[in-house]
Order: sequence, then structure tokens, then C-alpha cells
Amino acid sequence: MQEVTVSAVISAPREELFDFVADLSNRPSYADHYLKDFRLARANPVGKGAAARFLLDAPVFRERGEFSIVEASRPRRIVEEGRVGRLGRSRLVAVYDFTAEAGGSTRVELTTYGEPKTMIDRFRQRGAHRWMRRQTKKALERLRKLFEEPSGEERARVGMAGDEPWRAPRFGAHLPPRMGHRAQPAEPAASQEGHRAQPAEPAASQKTPAAE
Repeated sequence: MQEVTVSAVISAPREELFDFVADLSNRPSYADHYLKDFRLARANPVGKGAAARFLLDAPVFRERGEFSIVEASRPRRIVEEGRVGRLGRSRLVAVYDFTAEAGGSTRVELTTYGEPKTMIDRFRQRGAHRWMRRQTKKALERLRKLFEEPSGEERARVGMAGDEPWRAPRFGAHLPPRMGHRAQPAEPAASQEGHRAQPAEPAASQKTPAAE
């Protein structure tokens, strides 16, 4: 995919913008229109080493991928590198540059490009740079609105892949037993202390009658 660069001037300090973009749990709030099924791949979502998985929802091709932050030079630059496509064979890079402007504003520049591995990948991704330009330009416009036109609504955030906190039990609650595994009743206290065997009482049917 050919290199694509878009930019936007946002009325916010670049430190604040840098911190927001460097936290991958915030990414769906301005990029979920083309990065679908976005999930964190590591527990720490902030700064160098943070990683995420996604579905690149392009009209010509739909490819799953994963990327991580490989450089986080606060407050100037964030570099993300990842892999997309079959077996993750195609490389994808995104670079955010933050430049201070007059009046406390910040110019955010986003550059993306890809390196298809095979002829088939190059064929499938032909023209993808035009689609990527539209999507990344819209992403920066959404980012601008988050800071300049806040709606008061809670910003979309994301959790780790495979982690669905809304299904987890609340503090102090217990998970139900798995299907096919019945809960065992608690052992009586006497059996837990030394497990002393109690003499069995003979059953009534086993008593021998008295001799006549």
C-alpha cells in the first residue's frame, strides 16, 4: 500500500493529545469506523510495547491484523508497526507526529503505509491507499471533535482480547459450577479433623433373632 499522509490542527496541547493517542484503549473512540473488532493484545495499553488486534474493514479486502507501539517519544512522535493478512505476512506502519502551533494548538500528522509480501497481496491491496486516506482523515477529524466539541458522553474504550468484564462476577460473588460438574456438598467438621472413622451402626435387617 502506498504511503498516505493526512493532518489536522486541533485546539489542545500536544502533550494531552500525545497521551490520548498513546493509550490504545482510547483508539475506538476515533477509529472504530475502519478498525473493527478492536481488542488489546497486552495488559498495559499505554506507550511503547502496548499492542492491539483489529479487523481492517476495507471494501475490497477484510484482513485481520495486530500492531504494537514501537516508539513513543513524548510529546513528538508515536510509531506503530504491525502485520496484516494471511499469516500476518504483510507489514503495516502508522506514524503520528505532533507539532505545536500558535495559540496552544497542535498539528497532528498521521502517515500510514504497507508492504505487501506477495503478488496476491499486492493485487488485493491495489487502490487501498485511497481508501486509507479517507479513513485516516476521518479519524483525525473525529479526534479533533473529541477535544474541541466534547459531547459529554463517555468515550468508547476497549478491553483485552478474550476479556469481557461485563460477564465477570462482581466482587464477592461466585461463579456457577460448570455444566457436567455438580457441586460437591461440604464435608462435615468431624471428617475434616483427622478423618476419624465412625463405627457403623448395624442395620435392623441384619440383627439375628434370639435363640428360642
